[in-house]
Amino acid sequence: MFTFPEGFLWGAATSSHQVEGDNFFNDWWQWEQSGGGLDRSSAACRHFSLYKEDFALARSLGHNAHRFSIEWSRVEPEEGRFSQSALDHYSSVLDALAANDLEPVVTLCHFTSPAWFSRKGGWLKRANTACFCRYIEKITGVLSGKARYWVTVNEPLVYAYHSYLTGVWPPRQRSFIKAVRVSRNLLSAHELAYRIIHDRCGVYKNTAPSVSVAHHMQYFMPWRPGIWNQLGVFLRDMMFNRMFLDAAFHAGTLDYIGLNYYTRQLVSVEIPGLRSLLSGTRSDNAWDKSSLGWDIYPRGLSEILLSLRKYALPVLILENGIATADDRERAGFIKSHLEAAAGAIKAGVDLKGYFYWSLLDNFEWDKGFAPRFGLVEVDYATQERRARESASWFSRVCRTGELPE
Repeated sequence: MFTFPEGFLWGAATSSHQVEGDNFFNDWWQWEQSGGGLDRSSAACRHFSLYKEDFALARSLGHNAHRFSIEWSRVEPEEGRFSQSALDHYSSVLDALAANDLEPVVTLCHFTSPAWFSRKGGWLKRANTACFCRYIEKITGVLSGKARYWVTVNEPLVYAYHSYLTGVWPPRQRSFIKAVRVSRNLLSAHELAYRIIHDRCGVYKNTAPSVSVAHHMQYFMPWRPGIWNQLGVFLRDMMFNRMFLDAAFHAGTLDYIGLNYYTRQLVSVEIPGLRSLLSGTRSDNAWDKSSLGWDIYPRGLSEILLSLRKYALPVLILENGIATADDRERAGFIKSHLEAAAGAIKAGVDLKGYFYWSLLDNFEWDKGFAPRFGLVEVDYATQERRARESASWFSRVCRTGELPE
């Protein structure tokens, strides 16, 4: 039996476009209407109107915290024009979290951007960070004092990789140079937003704002022993796990580390060269996998958490979850990853919270509605919610703070 520290945050996460529904004014919605992706997000989970019920459900499951995102395109549907109704809505969202004793973690940009921002060149243009800053100034002015934990940008390198390197997400470009440029601009946007939040946001429960990014990290391993595979592991860990984090840390713009962890990657460099070093992979078909084909590898979470000790900052696991039709597998996934987290705490990692992805089944970007991540099952036809057995198991851990053997 392991007991997590007092005050540990237990919860689940969502993002606006994946659950709210009818986000007409962002770039993803526009892409979906032109045939992009497997499904259209449409009404999604109707969380925009059902958020109070969803938060009450989360509280009934023993959660004491919740991570959500604000949809920039709702707040600023046209350049320079802010929607008072959207601002009032997100203020009410935070009030509803407080009413349910759920500590908020507020994400300000979770992959989507207003369509007008994309038409201006989006994150490719450094000058456009001024648009993001204007939005941050507006939303933080309205929500000041209502949250302690803030996330400026969700998984900036995942966005750069899928949207500008592999081209599977909008705007579907394939350029290494553009991907690097976008990554740098997102870093600049984060640093600017960090300072705005600290300047404009008041204290929350006698605590100053705490700001970070939600940084996606994979555990890279060589497929087989060999110098090229080892070099591939080193380069990918440096480029995808460390560079952005190190830059933000050395700029003094991280108050904690927000970690998103799902899986490992087996590095296989078949033909030495930059493309193979950065993208060559193999699959271990004997290993347990999610319905998305991702290896279930809790040791990777442990190793990554241990590697974060060098920053001497608190850590929040902001996303960790599995897409599966087998709910027993979901409960086992959570347990094994919490065991990894417990081991890291014993080894000195200052872990402050764990957020499962996701509270609800939702729209999973280019994969559509088929992947089922939720602690809560959603019938998309009726919008009926049903807590899964894994949610009940997780609830017992949340309520007691104790992880059974």
